[in-house]
Amino acid sequence: MIPYKRKEVIGNATLYLGDCLEILPELRADAVITDPPYGIGIAANPVRQKHAKQDWDDAPASQELIQAILACAPIQIIWGGNYFGLPASQGFLVWDKVQPEDLTLSMCEYAWTNLQQPAKLFRRHVASYPKQHPTQKPVELMRWCMERASMPELVLDPMMGAGTTGVAAVELGKRFIGVEIHEPYFDIACERIENAQRQERLFA
Repeated sequence: MIPYKRKEVIGNATLYLGDCLEILPELRADAVITDPPYGIGIAANPVRQKHAKQDWDDAPASQELIQAILACAPIQIIWGGNYFGLPASQGFLVWDKVQPEDLTLSMCEYAWTNLQQPAKLFRRHVASYPKQHPTQKPVELMRWCMERASMPELVLDPMMGAGTTGVAAVELGKRFIGVEIHEPYFDIACERIENAQRQERLFA
């Protein structure tokens, strides 16, 4: 039995509220696309003061968790891969956040992948879309990741935050499994994915 606190099934998406380290051994997917905590205290950054300060980003994802992520799908895209001691990657992905060089925040982010293809670059300004989570990425970025991963039919995000990967999967007509340990973000993810499902039905 999967150890979770809540389970929501929204169309083709199955969402779990709970600790992904406990849940991951029971889950399998075609691809895992995720954005673990980097351990850089981003939630306390002054630029993100509108978000509640929490301790979830005080330490990077553990090696035990990274290994569990690697084991749950044959295709792997892990944002912040430079923080987790992963091996060299031919097909790494970069998000150019279109930020000036003299700004104190990062100009780009790096995703480690096990894709055997040339490295690729996605460009989208980090301030050009609304955020409900301090490290929320653009939906377009996650759609782009799925395209780089040859459009997997079942996508897993074991640390889904506000559910951006799930929204991207819905928009591409793919099945999604998401796990989130923080209930407020879980609720946001459920709402966003449900809205995305509703939009897809509306225009089907």
